[in-house]
Amino acid sequence: MGLLNLLRKNCNKTLFTTPSHSQSLFIYHKLRNLYKLDISETEVHDPQAALLNAEKRAAEIYKTVITKFLTNGSTSGILASVMACANRGDEVLIWKNSHPCHKNAVRLAGANPVYYDIETDHDWGVPSRTSPDMIESFLRSHNIKAVIVTSPTYEGYVSDIKSIKEICGKYGAYLIVDEAHGALYPFSDRLPQSAINIADFTVQSLHKTAGGLNPTALLHCNCNLDVEKSLSLISTTSPSYPLLASIEANINYLNSQRGRKALNILIDNISDLKNRCSKIEFGGDDITKILIKVKGLSGYALSDILFDKYKIEDEKTNEISTMLLCGLGTSRAKLYRLEKALLHIVKNC
Repeated sequence: MGLLNLLRKNCNKTLFTTPSHSQSLFIYHKLRNLYKLDISETEVHDPQAALLNAEKRAAEIYKTVITKFLTNGSTSGILASVMACANRGDEVLIWKNSHPCHKNAVRLAGANPVYYDIETDHDWGVPSRTSPDMIESFLRSHNIKAVIVTSPTYEGYVSDIKSIKEICGKYGAYLIVDEAHGALYPFSDRLPQSAINIADFTVQSLHKTAGGLNPTALLHCNCNLDVEKSLSLISTTSPSYPLLASIEANINYLNSQRGRKALNILIDNISDLKNRCSKIEFGGDDITKILIKVKGLSGYALSDILFDKYKIEDEKTNEISTMLLCGLGTSRAKLYRLEKALLHIVKNC
């Protein structure tokens, strides 16, 4: 029995336990259904078994050794991964402009950070891909225990994870991939290759592109390190079962015929937008990250026009380009609204 069935069976019980809302006091009525499903680990028989069954099924879907459900975002997956493979005094190689959790993970492990840099794609004003040769130069000159690579980047640049993994194996270093923005990759051949079956640890955020609730995420492990012990050091003993169950449902949906069809429709719709906006420049490796620039406009100017005139808000902007983030919830109508705005902007420019 998985978490979804566990919550369904528990809905009609009379409980004298925490949480104190007793599934009937809906303080914020718009979340009424969430309150009804919010139980504690004391209210059901062996809830951990249901969680383990759900995670085991997820590992089968992703073809990993272990897949763990995370309810504290990809941050907790990065923390646990570093703590599992690095000890006090070890060196961990991280990108100097990476997410703050990378540096925090190294500090928590008592390890020492070694920083590498990524070249900037000056045509787009964004960080480019992590170079395998650059990673090898650090591994050759340092005693690196683990390497963290961000792929895809925020703007959708995907590194050659297979080559980087081969280099890490050559020097005996673990590879951790922050694939927070690539949770859709395992479910379509039209998207970049996922790191989940290559790296030692891969972290994905379901809430970023895959339609999940904030802050649901996944940690995939393909080595024999005790990542569950590391997770126990940073995780609550009172988990949110509605959030955990939503992760199970999210994976089941992504892996279903319905979910894969929805993903293909999303990719088709973005492709159609790109084809019709032929005078717009598009960048990046990931079609779900619409990285654009318009001749004659800075990225900031384009962002301001989209927001002020068309009520369209982008995800991230720099002096040269603007990035609009798409996910499973991005409808055709929403993309059509963006398309009309872009065509109008180009015409006026």
